[in-house]
Amino acid sequence: MPPLLTSSSVPALPLAAWSRYRLRVAASNAASAPDGAGATARCTSTGGFPSFLPGAVERIRDGAAIRLAKRIERVPVQASRFLPIYCAVVRSNAQWLSLNLSYLHLQTSFSGSAISSSCVRPLKQQQDGDPVVLLHGFDSSVLEWRYTYPLLEEAGLEAWAVDILGWGFSDLETRPPCDVASKREHFYQFWKSYIKRPMVLVGPSLGAAVAIDFSVNYPEAVSKLIFIGASVYSEGPKDMTRMPKFVSYAGVFILKSLPLRFLATRLAFKKTPNEFFDWVQIGRLHCLLPWWEDATVDFMIRGGYNVINQIKQVKHKCLILWGEDDGIISSKLAYRLHQELPDAILRQVRQCGHIPHVEKPREAAKHVLEFLARNTSDKSDQSPSEPSDKSDQSPSEPSVVVNR
Repeated sequence: MPPLLTSSSVPALPLAAWSRYRLRVAASNAASAPDGAGATARCTSTGGFPSFLPGAVERIRDGAAIRLAKRIERVPVQASRFLPIYCAVVRSNAQWLSLNLSYLHLQTSFSGSAISSSCVRPLKQQQDGDPVVLLHGFDSSVLEWRYTYPLLEEAGLEAWAVDILGWGFSDLETRPPCDVASKREHFYQFWKSYIKRPMVLVGPSLGAAVAIDFSVNYPEAVSKLIFIGASVYSEGPKDMTRMPKFVSYAGVFILKSLPLRFLATRLAFKKTPNEFFDWVQIGRLHCLLPWWEDATVDFMIRGGYNVINQIKQVKHKCLILWGEDDGIISSKLAYRLHQELPDAILRQVRQCGHIPHVEKPREAAKHVLEFLARNTSDKSDQSPSEPSDKSDQSPSEPSVVVNR
Protein backbone atom coordinates (compact mmCIF):
# COMPACT_ATOMS: atom_id res chain seq x y z
CA MET A 1 0.00 0.00 0.00
CA PRO A 2 1.40 3.47 -0.84
CA PRO A 3 3.06 5.30 2.08
CA LEU A 4 0.42 8.04 2.12
CA LEU A 5 -2.24 5.53 3.08
CA THR A 6 -0.35 3.90 5.90
CA SER A 7 1.99 6.39 7.53
CA SER A 8 0.86 8.47 10.47
CA SER A 9 1.83 11.71 8.77
CA VAL A 10 2.17 13.00 5.25
CA PRO A 11 5.69 13.72 3.91
CA ALA A 12 6.44 17.42 3.64
CA LEU A 13 5.40 19.13 0.44
CA PRO A 14 8.00 21.39 -1.22
CA LEU A 15 6.79 24.93 -0.51
CA ALA A 16 7.38 28.31 -2.02
CA ALA A 17 9.39 30.75 0.08
CA TRP A 18 6.26 32.72 0.95
CA SER A 19 4.90 29.90 3.08
CA ARG A 20 8.02 28.56 4.79
CA TYR A 21 7.69 30.88 7.74
CA ARG A 22 4.10 29.92 8.41
CA LEU A 23 2.98 27.69 11.17
CA ARG A 24 3.20 24.02 10.17
CA VAL A 25 0.34 22.04 11.56
CA ALA A 26 0.25 18.25 11.23
CA ALA A 27 -2.96 16.27 11.17
CA SER A 28 -1.49 13.97 13.80
CA ASN A 29 -1.57 16.83 16.32
CA ALA A 30 -5.32 16.54 16.83
CA ALA A 31 -4.69 15.53 20.42
CA SER A 32 -3.37 19.03 21.14
CA ALA A 33 -6.81 20.60 20.61
CA PRO A 34 -8.31 22.18 23.75
CA ASP A 35 -10.01 19.71 26.06
CA GLY A 36 -13.70 19.52 25.42
CA ALA A 37 -13.55 21.29 22.05
CA GLY A 38 -16.47 20.02 20.03
CA ALA A 39 -17.04 17.26 22.59
CA THR A 40 -20.76 17.03 21.94
CA ALA A 41 -20.35 16.90 18.19
CA ARG A 42 -17.47 14.44 18.32
CA CYS A 43 -18.86 11.76 20.64
CA THR A 44 -16.83 8.78 19.54
CA SER A 45 -17.55 5.12 19.06
CA THR A 46 -15.28 2.35 20.29
CA GLY A 47 -13.13 2.68 17.15
CA GLY A 48 -12.49 6.36 17.75
CA PHE A 49 -14.85 7.48 14.99
CA PRO A 50 -17.64 10.01 15.62
CA SER A 51 -20.72 8.11 16.76
CA PHE A 52 -22.91 9.64 14.04
CA LEU A 53 -20.94 7.99 11.22
CA PRO A 54 -22.43 4.78 9.75
CA GLY A 55 -21.01 1.59 11.26
CA ALA A 56 -19.47 0.70 7.89
CA VAL A 57 -16.73 3.23 8.62
CA GLU A 58 -15.12 0.55 10.77
CA ARG A 59 -14.44 -1.51 7.63
CA ILE A 60 -12.42 1.20 5.88
CA ARG A 61 -8.72 0.39 5.59
CA ASP A 62 -7.47 3.58 3.93
CA GLY A 63 -5.26 5.26 6.53
CA ALA A 64 -5.82 8.80 5.26
CA ALA A 65 -9.60 8.31 5.22
CA ILE A 66 -9.55 6.89 8.74
CA ARG A 67 -7.62 9.87 10.08
CA LEU A 68 -9.87 12.43 8.43
CA ALA A 69 -13.06 10.58 9.42
CA LYS A 70 -12.01 10.76 13.06
CA ARG A 71 -11.85 14.55 12.77
CA ILE A 72 -15.34 15.01 11.36
CA GLU A 73 -17.65 16.86 13.71
CA ARG A 74 -21.10 18.37 13.65
CA VAL A 75 -21.66 22.02 14.42
CA PRO A 76 -24.99 23.85 14.71
CA VAL A 77 -25.93 25.97 11.71
CA GLN A 78 -28.98 28.21 11.80
CA ALA A 79 -31.67 26.79 9.54
CA SER A 80 -33.41 28.91 6.95
CA ARG A 81 -36.82 28.12 5.56
CA PHE A 82 -38.34 29.27 2.33
CA LEU A 83 -42.00 30.22 2.32
CA PRO A 84 -43.90 30.43 -0.97
CA ILE A 85 -45.74 33.66 -1.66
CA TYR A 86 -47.65 34.68 -4.72
CA CYS A 87 -47.10 38.08 -6.25
CA ALA A 88 -49.69 39.53 -8.60
CA VAL A 89 -48.30 41.32 -11.62
CA VAL A 90 -50.69 43.34 -13.77
CA ARG A 91 -49.78 44.02 -17.38
CA SER A 92 -51.94 46.24 -19.54
CA ASN A 93 -52.08 48.18 -22.75
CA ALA A 94 -54.81 49.33 -25.08
CA GLN A 95 -55.41 45.79 -26.29
CA TRP A 96 -55.30 43.56 -23.22
CA LEU A 97 -55.16 43.18 -19.49
CA SER A 98 -53.63 40.11 -17.89
CA LEU A 99 -52.85 38.97 -14.39
CA ASN A 100 -49.75 36.87 -13.84
CA LEU A 101 -48.91 35.05 -10.67
CA SER A 102 -45.21 34.65 -10.02
CA TYR A 103 -43.91 32.21 -7.47
CA LEU A 104 -41.34 33.75 -5.16
CA HIS A 105 -39.41 32.61 -2.12
CA LEU A 106 -39.29 34.55 1.08
CA GLN A 107 -36.42 33.48 3.28
CA THR A 108 -37.08 33.47 7.00
CA SER A 109 -34.96 32.22 9.84
CA PHE A 110 -36.40 30.68 12.96
CA SER A 111 -34.49 31.08 16.18
CA GLY A 112 -33.69 27.80 17.84
CA SER A 113 -33.94 25.89 14.57
CA ALA A 114 -30.49 24.60 13.67
CA ILE A 115 -29.01 21.82 11.57
CA SER A 116 -26.12 19.81 13.02
CA SER A 117 -23.80 20.19 10.06
CA SER A 118 -20.74 18.05 9.39
CA CYS A 119 -17.32 19.48 8.66
CA VAL A 120 -13.62 19.18 9.41
CA ARG A 121 -12.36 22.27 11.19
CA PRO A 122 -8.75 23.48 11.22
CA LEU A 123 -6.73 22.64 14.29
CA LYS A 124 -6.02 26.33 14.69
CA GLN A 125 -7.74 29.32 13.15
CA GLN A 126 -5.35 32.03 11.99
CA GLN A 127 -5.52 35.80 12.04
CA ASP A 128 -3.59 36.36 8.82
CA GLY A 129 -4.31 34.92 5.41
CA ASP A 130 -7.60 33.81 3.92
CA PRO A 131 -9.06 30.49 5.07
CA VAL A 132 -9.34 27.79 2.40
CA VAL A 133 -12.76 26.11 2.36
CA LEU A 134 -13.05 22.79 0.55
CA LEU A 135 -16.38 21.72 -0.90
CA HIS A 136 -16.97 18.33 -2.53
CA GLY A 137 -18.65 16.99 -5.64
CA PHE A 138 -22.12 15.61 -6.29
CA ASP A 139 -23.29 13.08 -3.72
CA SER A 140 -19.98 13.04 -1.88
CA SER A 141 -18.53 14.14 1.46
CA VAL A 142 -15.54 15.73 3.16
CA LEU A 143 -13.75 12.37 2.87
CA GLU A 144 -13.10 13.32 -0.75
CA TRP A 145 -10.27 15.47 0.67
CA ARG A 146 -8.58 12.68 2.64
CA TYR A 147 -5.24 13.01 0.79
CA THR A 148 -5.03 16.73 -0.03
CA TYR A 149 -6.41 18.19 3.21
CA PRO A 150 -3.38 17.09 5.29
CA LEU A 151 -1.02 18.57 2.68
CA LEU A 152 -2.73 21.95 2.78
CA GLU A 153 -2.78 21.89 6.55
CA GLU A 154 0.90 20.99 6.74
CA ALA A 155 1.63 23.93 4.43
CA GLY A 156 0.25 26.22 7.12
CA LEU A 157 -3.13 26.99 5.59
CA GLU A 158 -6.29 27.36 7.63
CA ALA A 159 -8.23 24.62 5.85
CA TRP A 160 -11.88 23.74 6.31
CA ALA A 161 -13.71 20.84 4.67
CA VAL A 162 -17.48 21.31 4.61
CA ASP A 163 -20.30 18.93 3.70
CA ILE A 164 -22.87 20.51 1.39
CA LEU A 165 -26.42 20.35 2.76
CA GLY A 166 -28.06 17.10 1.69
CA TRP A 167 -24.82 15.16 1.30
CA GLY A 168 -22.08 14.17 3.69
CA PHE A 169 -22.76 13.41 7.33
CA SER A 170 -24.98 16.23 8.61
CA ASP A 171 -28.01 15.39 10.76
CA LEU A 172 -31.02 15.77 8.46
CA GLU A 173 -33.53 13.97 10.66
CA THR A 174 -35.95 16.90 10.24
CA ARG A 175 -35.75 16.51 6.43
CA PRO A 176 -34.94 20.15 5.57
CA PRO A 177 -35.28 21.20 1.92
CA CYS A 178 -32.11 20.46 -0.05
CA ASP A 179 -32.69 22.46 -3.23
CA VAL A 180 -30.10 24.88 -4.61
CA ALA A 181 -31.35 27.89 -2.64
CA SER A 182 -31.35 25.91 0.62
CA LYS A 183 -27.82 24.62 0.01
CA ARG A 184 -26.64 28.17 -0.66
CA GLU A 185 -28.27 29.68 2.41
CA HIS A 186 -27.12 26.85 4.66
CA PHE A 187 -23.52 27.34 3.53
CA TYR A 188 -23.85 31.09 4.02
CA GLN A 189 -25.04 30.57 7.59
CA PHE A 190 -22.10 28.22 8.16
CA TRP A 191 -19.69 30.84 6.81
CA LYS A 192 -21.34 33.61 8.84
CA SER A 193 -21.17 31.60 12.07
CA TYR A 194 -17.71 30.04 11.88
CA ILE A 195 -15.47 31.46 9.15
CA LYS A 196 -16.57 35.09 9.27
CA ARG A 197 -14.12 36.50 6.73
CA PRO A 198 -13.46 36.22 2.97
CA MET A 199 -12.38 32.72 1.99
CA VAL A 200 -10.73 30.88 -0.85
CA LEU A 201 -13.54 28.61 -1.99
CA VAL A 202 -12.57 25.32 -3.65
CA GLY A 203 -15.19 23.45 -5.67
CA PRO A 204 -14.51 20.12 -7.40
CA SER A 205 -16.90 18.73 -10.02
CA LEU A 206 -20.45 19.83 -9.12
CA GLY A 207 -18.90 21.65 -6.16
CA ALA A 208 -17.70 24.19 -8.74
CA ALA A 209 -21.33 24.98 -9.56
CA VAL A 210 -22.02 25.33 -5.83
CA ALA A 211 -19.07 27.73 -5.56
CA ILE A 212 -20.17 29.83 -8.55
CA ASP A 213 -23.74 30.09 -7.30
CA PHE A 214 -22.53 31.05 -3.84
CA SER A 215 -19.91 33.60 -4.97
CA VAL A 216 -22.36 35.39 -7.27
CA ASN A 217 -24.93 35.69 -4.48
CA TYR A 218 -22.44 36.44 -1.69
CA PRO A 219 -19.34 37.97 -3.33
CA GLU A 220 -18.23 39.54 -0.06
CA ALA A 221 -17.71 36.08 1.46
CA VAL A 222 -15.21 34.97 -1.20
CA SER A 223 -11.68 36.19 -1.98
CA LYS A 224 -10.66 33.66 -4.66
CA LEU A 225 -12.13 30.61 -6.37
CA ILE A 226 -10.56 27.29 -7.32
CA PHE A 227 -12.38 24.89 -9.64
CA ILE A 228 -11.30 21.26 -10.07
CA GLY A 229 -12.83 19.25 -12.92
CA ALA A 230 -15.66 21.77 -12.91
CA SER A 231 -19.14 20.51 -13.78
CA VAL A 232 -20.77 23.86 -14.51
CA TYR A 233 -22.38 23.48 -17.93
CA SER A 234 -25.09 21.01 -17.00
CA GLU A 235 -28.65 22.31 -16.79
CA GLY A 236 -29.63 19.97 -13.96
CA PRO A 237 -31.80 16.81 -13.99
CA LYS A 238 -34.81 18.45 -15.63
CA ASP A 239 -36.44 15.13 -16.49
CA MET A 240 -36.70 14.23 -12.81
CA THR A 241 -38.73 17.35 -12.06
CA ARG A 242 -41.62 15.80 -13.98
CA MET A 243 -41.28 12.24 -12.72
CA PRO A 244 -43.46 10.65 -10.04
CA LYS A 245 -41.63 10.50 -6.74
CA PHE A 246 -41.53 6.71 -6.63
CA VAL A 247 -39.58 6.74 -9.91
CA SER A 248 -37.13 9.25 -8.44
CA TYR A 249 -36.62 7.05 -5.39
CA ALA A 250 -35.99 4.06 -7.62
CA GLY A 251 -33.33 6.02 -9.47
CA VAL A 252 -31.69 7.13 -6.22
CA PHE A 253 -31.70 3.53 -4.98
CA ILE A 254 -29.70 2.57 -8.07
CA LEU A 255 -27.38 5.53 -7.45
CA LYS A 256 -26.46 4.00 -4.09
CA SER A 257 -25.94 0.50 -5.48
CA LEU A 258 -22.48 -1.03 -5.46
CA PRO A 259 -22.40 -1.79 -9.21
CA LEU A 260 -23.06 1.84 -10.12
CA ARG A 261 -20.56 3.06 -7.53
CA PHE A 262 -17.94 0.71 -8.96
CA LEU A 263 -18.60 2.09 -12.44
CA ALA A 264 -18.48 5.72 -11.29
CA THR A 265 -15.22 5.14 -9.43
CA ARG A 266 -13.71 3.45 -12.47
CA LEU A 267 -14.66 6.37 -14.72
CA ALA A 268 -13.34 8.98 -12.30
CA PHE A 269 -9.70 7.88 -12.36
CA LYS A 270 -7.02 7.49 -15.02
CA LYS A 271 -5.80 4.23 -13.48
CA THR A 272 -7.66 1.73 -11.36
CA PRO A 273 -6.18 2.10 -7.87
CA ASN A 274 -5.09 -0.87 -5.79
CA GLU A 275 -7.46 0.40 -3.12
CA PHE A 276 -10.40 0.39 -5.55
CA PHE A 277 -12.92 -1.39 -3.33
CA ASP A 278 -11.97 0.74 -0.33
CA TRP A 279 -12.41 3.91 -2.38
CA VAL A 280 -15.89 2.75 -3.39
CA GLN A 281 -16.77 2.16 0.27
CA ILE A 282 -15.47 5.61 1.24
CA GLY A 283 -17.43 7.33 -1.53
CA ARG A 284 -20.60 5.49 -0.56
CA LEU A 285 -20.39 5.82 3.22
CA HIS A 286 -22.68 8.85 3.57
CA CYS A 287 -25.38 7.05 1.52
CA LEU A 288 -25.95 4.74 4.49
CA LEU A 289 -27.47 7.52 6.60
CA PRO A 290 -31.27 7.14 6.93
CA TRP A 291 -32.17 10.48 5.31
CA TRP A 292 -29.85 10.25 2.31
CA GLU A 293 -32.55 9.07 -0.13
CA ASP A 294 -34.99 11.81 0.88
CA ALA A 295 -32.36 14.56 0.65
CA THR A 296 -31.09 13.40 -2.74
CA VAL A 297 -34.57 13.05 -4.24
CA ASP A 298 -35.53 16.47 -2.90
CA PHE A 299 -32.51 18.02 -4.64
CA MET A 300 -33.03 16.25 -7.94
CA ILE A 301 -36.78 16.80 -8.34
CA ARG A 302 -36.23 20.52 -7.78
CA GLY A 303 -33.99 20.75 -10.84
CA GLY A 304 -30.44 20.77 -9.50
CA TYR A 305 -27.80 23.36 -10.43
CA ASN A 306 -27.84 25.49 -13.57
CA VAL A 307 -25.14 28.18 -13.33
CA ILE A 308 -24.42 28.69 -17.03
CA ASN A 309 -25.72 32.25 -16.93
CA GLN A 310 -23.86 33.03 -13.70
CA ILE A 311 -20.36 32.18 -14.91
CA LYS A 312 -19.69 35.57 -16.50
CA GLN A 313 -20.89 37.28 -13.33
CA VAL A 314 -17.96 35.88 -11.36
CA LYS A 315 -15.52 38.70 -10.58
CA HIS A 316 -13.02 36.87 -8.38
CA LYS A 317 -9.60 35.56 -9.35
CA CYS A 318 -9.97 31.91 -10.32
CA LEU A 319 -7.82 28.83 -10.77
CA ILE A 320 -9.16 26.13 -13.09
CA LEU A 321 -7.55 22.75 -12.44
CA TRP A 322 -8.27 19.89 -14.81
CA GLY A 323 -7.18 16.28 -15.20
CA GLU A 324 -5.75 15.67 -18.66
CA ASP A 325 -7.57 12.33 -18.90
CA ASP A 326 -10.86 13.37 -17.30
CA GLY A 327 -13.36 10.79 -18.53
CA ILE A 328 -16.39 12.53 -17.04
CA ILE A 329 -16.09 16.22 -18.00
CA SER A 330 -14.58 17.10 -21.39
CA SER A 331 -11.40 19.16 -21.36
CA LYS A 332 -13.05 21.39 -23.98
CA LEU A 333 -15.24 22.70 -21.20
CA ALA A 334 -12.13 23.66 -19.23
CA TYR A 335 -11.03 25.94 -22.06
CA ARG A 336 -14.55 27.30 -22.43
CA LEU A 337 -14.70 28.10 -18.72
CA HIS A 338 -11.30 29.77 -18.90
CA GLN A 339 -12.50 32.01 -21.72
CA GLU A 340 -15.74 32.95 -19.97
CA LEU A 341 -14.24 33.83 -16.60
CA PRO A 342 -12.77 37.35 -16.66
CA ASP A 343 -9.81 36.66 -14.35
CA ALA A 344 -8.76 33.01 -14.47
CA ILE A 345 -5.74 30.80 -15.08
CA LEU A 346 -5.89 27.22 -16.30
CA ARG A 347 -3.65 24.39 -15.13
CA GLN A 348 -3.72 20.83 -16.39
CA VAL A 349 -2.69 17.75 -14.40
CA ARG A 350 -1.05 15.20 -16.66
CA GLN A 351 -2.06 11.53 -16.60
CA CYS A 352 -4.92 12.24 -14.22
CA GLY A 353 -8.67 11.71 -14.27
CA HIS A 354 -11.63 13.64 -12.91
CA ILE A 355 -10.53 14.01 -9.28
CA PRO A 356 -6.91 15.29 -9.07
CA HIS A 357 -7.13 15.92 -5.33
CA VAL A 358 -7.63 12.16 -4.86
CA GLU A 359 -5.56 10.77 -7.71
CA LYS A 360 -2.69 13.32 -7.66
CA PRO A 361 -2.97 15.04 -4.26
CA ARG A 362 0.55 16.48 -4.16
CA GLU A 363 0.16 18.04 -7.56
CA ALA A 364 -3.25 19.43 -6.67
CA ALA A 365 -1.88 20.91 -3.44
CA LYS A 366 1.10 22.39 -5.27
CA HIS A 367 -1.16 24.19 -7.74
CA VAL A 368 -3.34 25.52 -4.93
CA LEU A 369 -0.33 26.86 -3.03
CA GLU A 370 1.15 28.51 -6.10
CA PHE A 371 -2.18 30.12 -6.97
CA LEU A 372 -2.57 31.50 -3.47
CA ALA A 373 0.97 32.89 -3.67
CA ARG A 374 0.19 34.94 -6.76
CA ASN A 375 -0.29 38.66 -6.14
CA THR A 376 -1.86 39.20 -9.55
CA SER A 377 -3.57 36.97 -12.05
CA ASP A 378 -1.87 37.09 -15.44
CA LYS A 379 -4.53 36.36 -18.04
CA SER A 380 -1.83 35.96 -20.68
CA ASP A 381 -0.58 32.91 -18.81
CA GLN A 382 -3.17 30.68 -20.42
CA SER A 383 -1.49 27.45 -21.38
CA PRO A 384 -1.57 24.40 -19.13
CA SER A 385 1.64 23.86 -17.23
CA GLU A 386 4.17 21.42 -18.58
CA PRO A 387 4.58 18.12 -16.73
CA SER A 388 7.66 17.03 -14.90
CA ASP A 389 9.25 13.65 -15.47
CA LYS A 390 7.36 12.30 -12.46
CA SER A 391 3.86 12.76 -13.80
CA ASP A 392 3.16 9.02 -13.85
CA GLN A 393 3.72 8.44 -10.16
CA SER A 394 1.22 6.85 -7.82
CA PRO A 395 -1.36 8.83 -5.80
CA SER A 396 1.01 8.84 -2.84
CA GLU A 397 3.77 10.47 -4.85
CA PRO A 398 2.16 12.65 -7.52
CA SER A 399 4.23 14.84 -9.77
CA VAL A 400 4.84 18.50 -9.10
CA VAL A 401 4.17 20.80 -12.03
CA VAL A 402 5.79 24.22 -11.95
CA ASN A 403 3.62 26.98 -13.36
CA ARG A 404 5.16 29.36 -15.84
